[in-house]
Amino acid sequence: MKVLIINGSPRPNGNTSIAVNEMVKVFEAEGIDTKVCQIGSKDIRGCIACGKCGETGKCVFNDAVNELAPEFEEADGLVVASPVYYASANATLIAFLDRLFFSTHFNKTMKVGASVVVARRGGCTATFDELNKYFTISGMPVASSQYWNCVHGREAGDAALDAEGLQTMRGLAENMSFLMKSIALGKEKFGIPEKEPWQPTHFIRDDLKR
Repeated sequence: MKVLIINGSPRPNGNTSIAVNEMVKVFEAEGIDTKVCQIGSKDIRGCIACGKCGETGKCVFNDAVNELAPEFEEADGLVVASPVYYASANATLIAFLDRLFFSTHFNKTMKVGASVVVARRGGCTATFDELNKYFTISGMPVASSQYWNCVHGREAGDAALDAEGLQTMRGLAENMSFLMKSIALGKEKFGIPEKEPWQPTHFIRDDLKR
């Protein structure tokens, strides 16, 4: 089994890395391969809704999004971690996720998703909700822990002092491991749930115009 971890912090050894590394220890003990990708300082532009990915199967901007798309397709789970900047996630991470989820057309159903947020003080739950929306629009079960998936710390290394936060990270990784393994067994016996054909319904419809 494999988990792809996207670290949205621009600081390679910052508090977000401390939170992520606590999960990596558990995944390794569970026999799950992990790959951590640091994208917070990369030059990643936002989606421009050009629609080219619908024709080519990849984003028109050839950067970390296209590089990591095959890793996402192969993975059984995705962890998205971000520091909290102005009550929301790092903008680079959001640009990355917008394009990654929109431009990849493989079936994401039953890949397990988890979001992790790190803040000095406030904004954790708002960022947590923001990141979880990528999973819930894609048929991905969301892994949880004993508390919202957050760790606190301001200066580099402070997160290592948040005993409850690190415990939450370990519990999250344990629950995510269990979910991925259980889903793998379910796939063997039952397969993936069938999807109905998409029925796009716009709020302004030609047949309702008068």
